[in-house]
Amino acid sequence: MKSNQSFFIKLLIIQCLTVVCFSQDFDFFYLVQQWPGSYCDSKQSCCYPTTGKPDADFGIHGLWPNYRDGSYPSNCDSNNPYDESEISDLIRSMQEEWPTLACPSGNGSKFWAHEWDKHGTCSESVLSQHQYFEAALDLKKDIDLVQILKEAGIRANGESYPLHNIKDAIKDAVGVTPWIECNVDSSGNSQLYQVYLCVDTSGKNIIECPVMPRGKCGSRIEFPAF
Repeated sequence: MKSNQSFFIKLLIIQCLTVVCFSQDFDFFYLVQQWPGSYCDSKQSCCYPTTGKPDADFGIHGLWPNYRDGSYPSNCDSNNPYDESEISDLIRSMQEEWPTLACPSGNGSKFWAHEWDKHGTCSESVLSQHQYFEAALDLKKDIDLVQILKEAGIRANGESYPLHNIKDAIKDAVGVTPWIECNVDSSGNSQLYQVYLCVDTSGKNIIECPVMPRGKCGSRIEFPAF
C-alpha cells in the first residue's frame, strides 16, 4: 500500500512540474524585425523563399518572450509542436510579412516552426498558436519601419546614417525607445540589421523595454538596398 502511495505521489509531482514547465510565466515580448538587405549582404548570404523575392520591407523575425533580468525561456512545450493547419488563414500574410531568407530556399514553414517551438510555446499560457502568429502580424501592420525611416530622410540606399538618428526617428513615431542590432557586410562595415521593440504580455501593446539586448553598433551604420 505504501509503495502504491509513493508511486502516485511521485507521479503527481511529475505532472505538476510538467505543467509548470509548459506554462512558464514571462515578463514581456521582443518584437524583432529584420532588414533583408542586411541579412543578404553578409558572408552567409541568403536564399529567396520559393514564393519569390520578398518586398523591400522589414520582415518579422520573431515575437520572443523574455524576462526582466535579460534571460528568456525557450522550447517550453514539446507536446504542442507547430501545426500549419492551425494558421492556414494566415499563411499568405506570413509569406509576405514573415519571409524566410535561409538557405536552401524554403516556403517559410521550417522558419515558422522554429519560432513557434522555441519561442511561441513559452507564451501559450496567454496566446494560442494562431493568436501568437496573428499578434506578430498585427503589430507589424501598425509599425511601418520603412515609412518611419523614410519620413526622417533615412533610406535603404547603401548610405551610412547616424545611429541616434535612426533610433530617434523610430522613437518619435512609435513612442518608445527601440533597440538596434547591427551585423557586418562582406567588407566589415556595420549595417542596420534588426529592430527590437518591446510588447506587453498580451501581445498587443508596445511598451518601453524593461531591459535591452546586448550588442553594439557603430555610431554610423549603413542601410543597404534590397
